[in-house]
Amino acid sequence: MNYIPLNEYRHLWFYQHQDMPISADDLSLIKPMTVKRASEIWALNISQDSLDASELAKDDWANQAASWDETGFWQSAWEGDADALPELVDEYIGWEGNSIVYFCYSGEHVVETTWDIFRKHWKNFLFLDDGPLLIGKKRKEAIQFQQNGSFTLGKRP
Repeated sequence: MNYIPLNEYRHLWFYQHQDMPISADDLSLIKPMTVKRASEIWALNISQDSLDASELAKDDWANQAASWDETGFWQSAWEGDADALPELVDEYIGWEGNSIVYFCYSGEHVVETTWDIFRKHWKNFLFLDDGPLLIGKKRKEAIQFQQNGSFTLGKRP
């Protein structure tokens, strides 16, 4: 089993917040992973040495300045009334809506969804904003979100 039932997910409230409700159809496409599967995704795509984005090894791609191309800010968009991701993110990523994405909070906490669902409900995902990475399955582009309200856009190997 790769997924935790959403109703058993410890952070279910992210997706049931009264100010940012998500339809049942969209909720069905938000899939928190088991610790075992999250660890596999993290080790294959982020780091084999660290389980935390703030403690990446010096040779991990996400810890390399050369991996990152652009920086922007998400905080004002998150606090605003509009639902859209910051424009720079949408322009940079350019994935098809049905692309599988992994929102990687840590080596033991990864959520799978689609690019469309993430774009539509990105504010819900960012209730934890201490360095999570968004990566696409079989995609090179990546986004890292920081607590200071910034994000970086880059490419992984």
